[in-house]
Amino acid sequence: MLSSLRTPSIFSLGLVITALAFVSGGSTVVQTAVAQQSAPQKRPAAWYPRTEKLGPDEMFVVALGTGMPTPITRAQKSTAWYVELGNGDIFLFDVGSGSMENLFALRPEFHRVDKIFASHLHTDHVGDAAALWVGGWLSGRYTPLHIYGPSGSKPELGTAAFVEGLKKTYAWDISGRSGILPDAGGGLIAHEFDYKQDGGVVYERNGVKITSFPAVHVLDGAVSYRLDWNGLSFVFGGDSAPNKWFIERAKGADFVIHELFYTPKGLEQALGFPPRQAVIVSSYIHTPPSGFGKIMAEVKPRLAVGYHTIRQPELDLMMIEEVRKVYDGPLVIASILQREVVSADRVQAPPTTMEYKKAKRSGQASYSKYINDGKWKGYTPPPLPER
Repeated sequence: MLSSLRTPSIFSLGLVITALAFVSGGSTVVQTAVAQQSAPQKRPAAWYPRTEKLGPDEMFVVALGTGMPTPITRAQKSTAWYVELGNGDIFLFDVGSGSMENLFALRPEFHRVDKIFASHLHTDHVGDAAALWVGGWLSGRYTPLHIYGPSGSKPELGTAAFVEGLKKTYAWDISGRSGILPDAGGGLIAHEFDYKQDGGVVYERNGVKITSFPAVHVLDGAVSYRLDWNGLSFVFGGDSAPNKWFIERAKGADFVIHELFYTPKGLEQALGFPPRQAVIVSSYIHTPPSGFGKIMAEVKPRLAVGYHTIRQPELDLMMIEEVRKVYDGPLVIASILQREVVSADRVQAPPTTMEYKKAKRSGQASYSKYINDGKWKGYTPPPLPER
């Protein structure tokens, strides 16, 4: 059955794909498929944070958020995808509003969570950048957070301007933590690239290559990404109408994510759009189910993943019916149960590393005489330990 989760969904790729979900003849089938000559690994039905070691040849993918700017609910946050590789690298593709709640529930080693790849600058794709910047710094990251993203048609519409805006907006927050937290962990670095490049390399390190290509969404300056590592491939399509770049760059990839938006009728039903606006938004700015199906029929991925709707059973069925008219390959509507993440509602970050504890701290924030004179004489704090 199709189900919406209150917690992230887990997908694993590697020598073994542990769960492929696809819809056939009106029912959902879950099966185990083996790639190459390797016996399937036995895994529990649920995934418990920090209890399983990732294999050296595996790619681990988590849907942290698959939804829209509104509503952001316990069941579904805005767009964010977590990709961890067997070489130890972690990448985030978009960090939409509310999604960091699900990231923290995974209890990752935060000193490794230091790279965001933004598809575009809508809040449902980058709204939690500051939450990761500061929250990750508090939870173990002692190096800067890097944000990779496209330029815009004007400098003020690009990723570099977005990052500078965050620095100005949160100057009080960052300044107030100086000296208490590791100096470098408060850094935020923009890596802006030309949105027009088609297949240009935007990241290459440790055997991982990430390329970008243009998308068609509202304004110039939206992109999609492809990650290649160790013979595995992951493609993330940010919001976009169907476009030639995605078809070419995603062909034959293992794990292909593309938005699967409402039908015009579904958009009228879900958000009350008038008919004309519903058609414009669903079919000219985004990709409706029929478009998604045609894209995947061309791309022929190992697993097609659709996202970017509010999950409702009646809307799911409406979308599936349209997709299946043109595409009959392996399909998941993001949020469908693969392996449910079982985590506590009141979760704490994992212990920090010794490197984090020993990282340089300097320039501690201080008060003016006016504020210092306002301290209550009836309370004396304990003496500070030696450095």
